[in-house]
Amino acid sequence: MANKDGAGSSDLHTDPVPIPSISPSTFYGGQNQRQPPLPSRPAAPALGSASTGHYTTQPPEKTPFREPEPVPDESDQIPALEDYSAGQDGRPFVYDTPPQESGWRSVDAGPWPSHNYGSTSSNPYVQTDRWIANIPPPTWGTFESGWNNASTQRSITINERTDLEEMHWWNSQVRSTYARPGRGILPPILADRLHHPEHTLFSVAVTPPNLRPVPPPTTAQPPPVHPESPRKRRSTDSASSSQSSQPSHAPTPWTLFPTAEEVRTAVPHPNAYYCRKHNGWVLLVWKSSSVNPPLSRSFKGTLPDHSRRRSTNTCIGDAEQPFGPSNVTHHFHVYERAVDARRLTHPFNASEWENEERSKLRHRKMTLRGDESTTAATILEQAPDDIQMAVDPEEGEGDLLDLYVCCQCSFYVIASGVIPGVVPVKLLEDLVKNKVENPPPDKTGELAVLITLETILTIIENRVWKGESRQLPVSRKTFQTRLGWNSTLSRIFESLGFELRNLVGPAPDTALSPPEIDPTTPAGRLARSKLLRAWVELSAWIADYSKRFAPALKAHTNPHKLWVKIDSAREEYQHAIGAHPDQIARGQLSSILSDFDKIDEAMTNLGLTKTTYSPELLTFAYFAQARCDPAQTMGYFTSFYTVCNMVMTMTEEPSQALQSFVFDERERGRFTHEDFQEAPGILGFGVHGTLGVDYDDDVPDEFVENAWRDAIRRAWREGGNGQRLSNANDAFRRIAEMRGSEALWKRWAQAKDGGMTPERAYSTLEVPAEIDDGMLITVFSMRVEDQPNQVDRMREAVSVIAEMRDSDRLRRFLETGSDPGEVVLATRQDWPRGLNQLGNTCYLNSLLQYFYTIKDLREAIAPLLHSSGKAMDEDKLTDDDLKRHRVGGRLVTRKEILRSKKFVSELAELFWHLEHADIASVTPTMELAKLALVTSKDEEDDIEQTATDSSNDTDATLVEDAPPRAGPVTGSPVGSPEASASSVLGKRSREKEIGSRMSIDSITDKDNYVIISTSPDAGPSGLGGAAEVEMKDAEAPAQSGAKPPPLPPRKASESVMMFGRQHDVSECMDNCVFQIETALLKFDGLDESEDGKSSVVKRLFYGTLRQRLVAPTSEGSRALSTHESENVFSILPVSVSDEGYDLYDGLSSYFHSTAQLDSNTVSMEITLVDLPPVLQIQLQRVQWDRETGQSWKSQAYVKFGETICMDRFLDSANPDKRVRSKTILSELSKCRDRIHLLTTGQHAPFMSALSNTYDILGGLHDTIHLPEIDDQLLSDLTTEQDYLKDELETLRTNAANMKQELEDIWKDEQEAVYELTSVFIHRGSTPQWGHYFFYSRHLPENPDLWFKYNDSEVSVVSKDEVLADTTGSTANPYMLVFVRRGSDMISTVKRFDPMSLEDD
Repeated sequence: MANKDGAGSSDLHTDPVPIPSISPSTFYGGQNQRQPPLPSRPAAPALGSASTGHYTTQPPEKTPFREPEPVPDESDQIPALEDYSAGQDGRPFVYDTPPQESGWRSVDAGPWPSHNYGSTSSNPYVQTDRWIANIPPPTWGTFESGWNNASTQRSITINERTDLEEMHWWNSQVRSTYARPGRGILPPILADRLHHPEHTLFSVAVTPPNLRPVPPPTTAQPPPVHPESPRKRRSTDSASSSQSSQPSHAPTPWTLFPTAEEVRTAVPHPNAYYCRKHNGWVLLVWKSSSVNPPLSRSFKGTLPDHSRRRSTNTCIGDAEQPFGPSNVTHHFHVYERAVDARRLTHPFNASEWENEERSKLRHRKMTLRGDESTTAATILEQAPDDIQMAVDPEEGEGDLLDLYVCCQCSFYVIASGVIPGVVPVKLLEDLVKNKVENPPPDKTGELAVLITLETILTIIENRVWKGESRQLPVSRKTFQTRLGWNSTLSRIFESLGFELRNLVGPAPDTALSPPEIDPTTPAGRLARSKLLRAWVELSAWIADYSKRFAPALKAHTNPHKLWVKIDSAREEYQHAIGAHPDQIARGQLSSILSDFDKIDEAMTNLGLTKTTYSPELLTFAYFAQARCDPAQTMGYFTSFYTVCNMVMTMTEEPSQALQSFVFDERERGRFTHEDFQEAPGILGFGVHGTLGVDYDDDVPDEFVENAWRDAIRRAWREGGNGQRLSNANDAFRRIAEMRGSEALWKRWAQAKDGGMTPERAYSTLEVPAEIDDGMLITVFSMRVEDQPNQVDRMREAVSVIAEMRDSDRLRRFLETGSDPGEVVLATRQDWPRGLNQLGNTCYLNSLLQYFYTIKDLREAIAPLLHSSGKAMDEDKLTDDDLKRHRVGGRLVTRKEILRSKKFVSELAELFWHLEHADIASVTPTMELAKLALVTSKDEEDDIEQTATDSSNDTDATLVEDAPPRAGPVTGSPVGSPEASASSVLGKRSREKEIGSRMSIDSITDKDNYVIISTSPDAGPSGLGGAAEVEMKDAEAPAQSGAKPPPLPPRKASESVMMFGRQHDVSECMDNCVFQIETALLKFDGLDESEDGKSSVVKRLFYGTLRQRLVAPTSEGSRALSTHESENVFSILPVSVSDEGYDLYDGLSSYFHSTAQLDSNTVSMEITLVDLPPVLQIQLQRVQWDRETGQSWKSQAYVKFGETICMDRFLDSANPDKRVRSKTILSELSKCRDRIHLLTTGQHAPFMSALSNTYDILGGLHDTIHLPEIDDQLLSDLTTEQDYLKDELETLRTNAANMKQELEDIWKDEQEAVYELTSVFIHRGSTPQWGHYFFYSRHLPENPDLWFKYNDSEVSVVSKDEVLADTTGSTANPYMLVFVRRGSDMISTVKRFDPMSLEDD
């Protein structure tokens, strides 16, 4: 960076000897010269960058930098100038390359004006293909109306916007046509991204020192060096030199002193800027060019449309836009690691010593971004991730730099991360801190810092330019006075290449041995370039330090002469990119709003900063983001509205222009994120909505459309001022746009024009509201014939009436133009009918449809159609009659029998309608829903009935000893697992004390399931009747006389039936099955059967299982006691918590587990003695989080197929196979538990934890040298990672092999084969709320066909949908139903055939 009027350096600088400067063309050896624009041109924009210069006494003979031959680009040329622009000394500035990538700048007598920017240039390494091939460029428009324009068509100065795209931002097909580049940023944010905004970048100008060499020594010899140095030698000749009594290095001949070229190239690149805070460099290149920058081969992104960009040179500066600006400022797009530094016009190549350092540190990476204490070594470790500081020899790529491209002009910026300096910045910071806190007695801390660094600089200059090769004893008085000595200084000199050696002799000492810098050897060249780089960096550091602490350094009367000058580059690159305060004003945002986080988030999303806020820039940023990233329009408008709203409501002078723009955008249909969140609720979604279903992306479009039409009809029925209708339409449009649904959006578009209401519709047609559809069509036809110019308005009127009435006849008339007559929905006569909702009763509808598919159950219920409670009164049941029958393991009351008969009568009537109805769906009665959802006990609690009717109830009715399904059952979806789950038949279970004779009523296994067995006298229902078999000593006295404790009081609100509350399918099933079995009881004594399964419910759903417990006979005893008990079950539970398991895995976990008995862990094995024809398996997705105290729904996918073989779980299964299976299951469980522990356990995953630990400790090992962190520890961490990786691979392989081995054992056992018939689905993210629907297989007619029962809609789906992997979806199987192969229990479709009457 040139110095204005000689400014930019401190008084420490001495004017150089006047030496003619050389042009960059001479420096690079090129012959082509091209004149730049005049430096005095005031309107020239910041098109390029330049940084350093040099003095030399002779032209360089050879340069390691090559000058690429640019490809001429006529559109990129600036006309040749008549005269050169001269500096203050009258000498012209000579260029041969564009200043944006110029050679190093020299510090001559005439300063280089800081804003003299050159012309653009071509680049031979780029491709000029269009951004998106085969798509014709759209015709762009420019919105240029004034900022204060108060018209309704307000806009801002911004180019390339299109109404079509902005109105269809949600449409992916439209977006693909325009192929926008995505989110962008404005210049102020770019300025902050180029480098830390609180750090200053300096351009560095270097002059070769005019230093005289030291005469070669003649007689004096340095003391000999001890053979063993405290640190390992790094040079190739360390072994021999350490044992020599001669000086470590011979004096450097004059011919080997650094050339001017070496001094110049000590700066990493012509466009490199020095940062003191990092003691490193940042590469910045900016330019306007009609060709793209040199992209790397690995870059896979797509730049903005090049044909559009090259038409405008720059978005800023009137001189570059003769027809006026088309944009307020630049709009940059970020492409990280996109540019190959080797392919720049002036290639950037890391030096040999840098590559060597990188290779040493590449295996240890640390990321400490933004940390002031980040060391240079840490930055270098980070470099391979940030700017790809390593070259790939195969790909031929160099460092990968970030690219920032303006989408509206040919301007772009290339930037690197921090290129580390020689001395780690952490060492410099430690040195400064130590000197400031512990200065010498006669010096201030600031002066001590300066003297120390000047001394280090002198040592470097003596070695490089004066040929000083003598060793430097660190204990000498002069050294100690100026430097002192500690570990920080030792490491600083080590980083410079000096070695610490022990001197032997009369006065043993420790000395610094300078590095070999002979340029004729590889090691010498490396050390030489490294010292030169460090010399430039320390000089720049001292120059900046001297400026900042000038008042404290006045006592320093003899400063070290610096050969480096620095200038701040902030204004230069700010002007270039359009971020300078002269270009974008600061401080317009009210201080009241500055501290709000919402402002920061909104501004960042729009690509600008709050310090650069202005109404104009805010609006431009919003329009630019919406233009370039239309898919996120809602988010950008949310941010824009947030800022505007806060400005308008919290400041004293709100911007009228912002209010106008917000109003205009609202008129164009823009909405915020909050608006979209409210939209589903307006249409009836949500837990408190009319639909009672949560909205998510899985909801079909048809469902959303129907919800919208329902909302419109509700708005019409409720009347009002039309606001409800407007809200419903807006909500529907917002949902349609966010879903990207063109079909839904077209539905909205067709309905949006007009604002017709039912009242206006009848008025338009001049008909009364009571007119029927047929007469309405007739009148409409007459009105159209009389007034053809009003046809559109009349059609809209008929359309509104059609929607209000839900008239398919009117809709078809509007579509076809002819009256279809009375419309009957096209529903096949032989297809099942749907059930309309009565509220949130989708769970009940699924269950009732399921019951209807079971032939035996349907036939058993049919005779009870129109039955009443009179039959029961006529029976005159005695107490003895009631005591003979148990349902659910307990006696029932007369009231329950009467209630159950009412329920079954209502159910029989519903079944009749499902069989005979011609319409697509029927509606259950409210009485049926109430009886199904509310148990008799709940009714008693709700009316606060504290005692039972003594005339109807007996003491026996208080016994509740029925088991819930098949043992382990989790709690209710809305309860804690500690709470007792509802029983199978709808009654709340009570805990009993353990101790009855093997009726172990409450055993908690490892998953906190509760297994409740029944009393041995449960009766013929089969829910009791536990046939105990005592294998060994286990008998305990029965407690037959003990009564269970009373039920705790329950709030009425917990049991009252509310259709707005979701119910679990299994809970509803319990209540329904209980009432069916109760209603079908026979008291004539003719229904007794030998197997106890007289009830159709027991015959269909109930089987028998055997539990075996193996426990020690006494504490400390090795003798084992085995206990067996038999229980009935209706549903088998499968816990669903982890991914990667199938149905067999879940069942195996249930049949083979452990339980807690008397504080002991006992082995529990369950086998199936008798299987029911209909096998119901519940996937228990409700899990309990003990930390949060909340229940949650597991969305894990459980794989299942069309069939399942239960042979392996039978009590009669092959004993040998069972033993082998048990052994494999035990090992498989251990294997899976270990995988879970290592990958998803509490502290997992351990692989990444080890990797992160290695990275952190590895970095500390190189910077802090803690004794606890040694190479062995790092090696152990690496070994542990490898071991863990191998272990996981082995575990997964073994688990897969064991799983296959297990399946192979049972592959030939296919006696108990069941086929899938029904699947219950719950869609929702929580167990408390969601939507149920139900799949049923079309049996027996078409087993490959499945019906989907979704309330009133019944559709046909493929089996692939039923068996689909639901990973990532909230719609998961909740219960599976299988039927025994060969049975005829299922008859999915039962429809009345009118032809059967004719046949009769």
